[in-house]
Amino acid sequence: MSRSILKINIANELDVVLAYKRAMQLSEKTGLAAAGQTKFATAVSEICRNVVEHVGNGSIQFSIISEKGYNYLEANVTDRGRGIGNLDYIYSRASFASNIPGRGLGIINSRKLVDFFEIKTESEKGTTVILRKRIPAQSPTITRAVQEHWMQEFNNEEDVSPYEEIKKQYMKQLELLEQLRLRNLEAEQQLQEIRRLNLQLQQSNTEIQSLSEERERKNQLLQKVNADLDAFAHTVSHDLRAPLQNINGLANLIEARLEAKDEEDAISLLPMLREQANKMDRLITGILAYSLAGHHNLRKQLVDVRDTLHRVLESLSIPQGFEVSLPDELPMLYTQDIYLFQIFSNLIGNAVKYHDRPQEARIQVFYEHHPQHLLFAVQDDGPGISVEDQQQIFIAYESLGQSYARPDSSGLGLAIVKRVLEEKGGQVWVESVGRGSRFVFTWPAEELVQEKDAEQ
Repeated sequence: MSRSILKINIANELDVVLAYKRAMQLSEKTGLAAAGQTKFATAVSEICRNVVEHVGNGSIQFSIISEKGYNYLEANVTDRGRGIGNLDYIYSRASFASNIPGRGLGIINSRKLVDFFEIKTESEKGTTVILRKRIPAQSPTITRAVQEHWMQEFNNEEDVSPYEEIKKQYMKQLELLEQLRLRNLEAEQQLQEIRRLNLQLQQSNTEIQSLSEERERKNQLLQKVNADLDAFAHTVSHDLRAPLQNINGLANLIEARLEAKDEEDAISLLPMLREQANKMDRLITGILAYSLAGHHNLRKQLVDVRDTLHRVLESLSIPQGFEVSLPDELPMLYTQDIYLFQIFSNLIGNAVKYHDRPQEARIQVFYEHHPQHLLFAVQDDGPGISVEDQQQIFIAYESLGQSYARPDSSGLGLAIVKRVLEEKGGQVWVESVGRGSRFVFTWPAEELVQEKDAEQ
């Protein structure tokens, strides 16, 4: 169903301006949104301008169209020209950039602005262009009385001033451009916010992953510590039981000798009892040293390594047959003195303790300064250590079966050395081929004190 509202003859630019104005007015009255009004009026203006430029005159008729349950505002632009002979070519240009110069772009652009676009053209019989914009469903019903009222309003209007109308169009376009600019700014701000949130999300994911990895690492470390603790507790309980059983056995023997009035025999057992008690005391002392090795809260101080070595040698009471030599150059460190004392005490003490030729023994201490670390070594000319046993000796209570063959050994010395150096970020290993052993360990170079700093 079609209801005609208004018809305008198109012969010059003023008529084009009038057609644009009526298109804006009608689209507003039918309830189109502001953007829809501008699109419809712009499409009408483009087609009417084509009529003026290419034919010279024509007409435009505005109507309300009902089709398939929807109402449309229709503009029917007609001319009596020669027709459009290259319409298919013009349509094909729609797939290319809109800034291609040439005729036919008005048709392409108008087609994009409306909901329905159709061209009917015949050679030498003219052209009809139909443009439709759908009227919103919530718009009031457009009755014949309403249309007549619109026509009365149009008739009562003053003559259209092309300048004023073009100015209005220009101002409206500026307003639309400003709205578009503001929307672009808003879209850019939203995009930046999305990027910022995405970056935060990535950082959060990275932190979560890092925390998960740290938790996994700590869990693995905790499992290892628990396993070490279980093994340590088993070993301690086993090795503490041996001297306790010996003490208990000796105590029973002494009690039996005293009951038999054999005091002399009972007294003869006392040194053996003291030896077992001393053995247990050394074992407990070693366990305590092992458990405390590597605590970070020990205070650092200036440490002259040469002085530390002299104190170690004095504490060990080295037999007369041993020759101990120190290097000419030894560093000054800012570190925990007790750590170095424990390390050198165990390494030199073991070299003395397990030497098989004490009457001609020689022990040498070495020092080297490397860019990334300091290197120390304690070398002896004792019986040596087989290759297959060189890793085992750094495990607690592993001393190649010699620990409890000697009453003065706890089996914890090298385990203490290794644990301290692990806490300091250093390493320890043994080199031995045939006779002699060389125990080497590294120390962090950043704890080295330069001479000028030491003087201050």
